[in-house]
Amino acid sequence: MDAGSQVGQVLEKAKRILIVSHIRPDGDAVCSVLGLGLALENAQKEVQMVMKDGVMKVFQHIPGNNQITKKSEGEYDCRVVVDCSDMLRVGGSLGEIQPDINIDHHITNLNFAKANLVQPGSVATSAILAEWLPKWNFPITQPIAEILLSGIIYDSIGFRTSNMNSGTLRLSANLMDMGANLPELYSKALMRPQFEAMRYWGYGLVNLQKEDGLIWTQLHMLDRAEAKYPGLDDAELNNLLSNIEDVDVSVLFIEQKKDAVKVSWRAKNGIDVSALALAFGGGGHPAAAGADLKGTLDEIRTRILEATHKLIDEHYSTLESNMGN
Repeated sequence: MDAGSQVGQVLEKAKRILIVSHIRPDGDAVCSVLGLGLALENAQKEVQMVMKDGVMKVFQHIPGNNQITKKSEGEYDCRVVVDCSDMLRVGGSLGEIQPDINIDHHITNLNFAKANLVQPGSVATSAILAEWLPKWNFPITQPIAEILLSGIIYDSIGFRTSNMNSGTLRLSANLMDMGANLPELYSKALMRPQFEAMRYWGYGLVNLQKEDGLIWTQLHMLDRAEAKYPGLDDAELNNLLSNIEDVDVSVLFIEQKKDAVKVSWRAKNGIDVSALALAFGGGGHPAAAGADLKGTLDEIRTRILEATHKLIDEHYSTLESNMGN
């Protein structure tokens, strides 16, 4: 039996379902939780949707977001993790219990559940759900279509990431046929940044450094406080940095708390940063990955930049060697 069919059977039999995703949730995480959760509720299942860090203001236009809580309550016969490559990133929402289902699209996914539907070729976990929910006989209503299309827009940065393909465009067109308004959802997801996020960007941009094909900057706890930015993420700043001309890799260091730093990589030109992130205890995609490290920002920055420069050098050395052959 294939992984998708196995997941469908587990969901069909389940009555009380807990759905969780990763800490510092992005748009695809929020939309994956909601899209699956609402579809299961429509099938008369009892569902609780949980995110340890809650739903940020920027995602509160997404239908049903007020149903996501920060803690689970009660007992469940099925535990589902979506858009998360390993159990550590869940942030303790499941305790030590192995989840029943893992639905994800990260190439570094550790297949940590009893049933794992992992499709690294998919542009978003929301896209996986848009493909499989009808196959599992869970209809996609108009609100669910809006949610899933929003997740695709968020994770593809408006259909611009290197893993975009014609299949995802067809899937998105199907969601539009089900009632999702693409122009409106695109505008809400990508064209209406928060005032506080723009102030937060300023602190990172003023510290921007370029070293050959690598650029990097950092965001301190004090920057976040002075900008009054409510999240622990980078407010999508690294997506902007990755578009700078003549840059292979951008690295952003986000101080979470004392001696705790989130590192975020973005890559172009065929450079794969996912293995580098995995080596530092994180994960992600070939062109977009991250890791959480313990230590001072200065110590971590030195280690990460050295390793990233080495990765870039090795990439181009391999290309030259292959051309020579």
